[in-house]
Amino acid sequence: MTVTNPSPSLISTLPGEHYTDPEIFRMEQERIFEAMWFCVARASDLAGPGSFQTRQVGRESVLISRARDGSVKAFLNICRHRGAKLCTQESGEVKRAFQCPYHAWTYGLDGKLVAAPNLTSMPDVDRTEYGLIKVHVREWLGYVWVCLADDPPSFDDEVRGAVAQRLGSAEAIDNYGIDGLEVGRRITYDVKANWKLIIENFMECYHCATIHPELTEVLPEFADGFAAQYYVGHGAEFGEDVAGFTLGGAEGLDRIPGVGEEQDRRYYAITVRPQVFVNLVPDHVIFHRMFPVAADRTVVECDWLYLPHVTASGKDLDHSVELFHRVNQQDFDACERTQPAMSSRAYAQGGVLVPSEHHIGEFHTWLQKRLTA
Repeated sequence: MTVTNPSPSLISTLPGEHYTDPEIFRMEQERIFEAMWFCVARASDLAGPGSFQTRQVGRESVLISRARDGSVKAFLNICRHRGAKLCTQESGEVKRAFQCPYHAWTYGLDGKLVAAPNLTSMPDVDRTEYGLIKVHVREWLGYVWVCLADDPPSFDDEVRGAVAQRLGSAEAIDNYGIDGLEVGRRITYDVKANWKLIIENFMECYHCATIHPELTEVLPEFADGFAAQYYVGHGAEFGEDVAGFTLGGAEGLDRIPGVGEEQDRRYYAITVRPQVFVNLVPDHVIFHRMFPVAADRTVVECDWLYLPHVTASGKDLDHSVELFHRVNQQDFDACERTQPAMSSRAYAQGGVLVPSEHHIGEFHTWLQKRLTA
């Protein structure tokens, strides 16, 4: 249970058990990760027919692949015969079909059962009915999103709607042409902390003056403790002497053509529940995807996206990447320092949120509604 604070400046957080209890994490897997749209892959990583990736979504292994017609398909990564995991690699490419390594049941890129030992002697076996179990799939912003629910929620309401709520309109993100950008750098972080600690950290900037000196040098307003996400449509403005969103504020790379004057020299942060962060700056986009593994462990995959001619030119991206890489390291270190305290008796009833963090309380309310629905 939560406690009521006598001061209106302070509101309660979730109790500590929400960050440590395996049963609560299991409920989150079932009612959040397996019920909502979940971003699994960069579409360009599925280069051609037969390219595939496997991803853990909640309690399920999901196989994402490129079909012969160029579309992206998603299936539960389970053979329909005896339940063996069909693809054991995280990524790869097959020529024409997926074959189970146990009994050689074989499935086409469309998921249909195409072959199996002695299958011709079993004419009553419907090859479509015994094909792979399909998962709902969408492409947006150059990423592949899946939903395991039988009746998925509205993509426009839950995913595009989250962007619209943050930026003021869903169309505002179109200016960055994210689907046409290329991955200039990808870094994977294995964070020993609960996924909610990472979201809460990303949503607020009360900590920025303390642990992000490089970031507040570029975005001085963050030193006041109010994150860009606190305000609808607001982008944090670069400092007067800052030339680009780089380490030390040095000049950045070529500005994305669609970015207008009103978005230039500004940083926008967006949370798309349950596991995506999008960071927009004039010359690149930083895209985080979280993969909650356990109550106390989360893998975060972070892409730095640039104009194709920038990545092709061989220009040095280090100054551009290093700024937010340091921010990530600083944030994840803070989350890892916090995780052990979640099981302390001192945090049994939770902590508190100051006024610049009050919007995190709405996230907690949303979470509790999902778990009790």
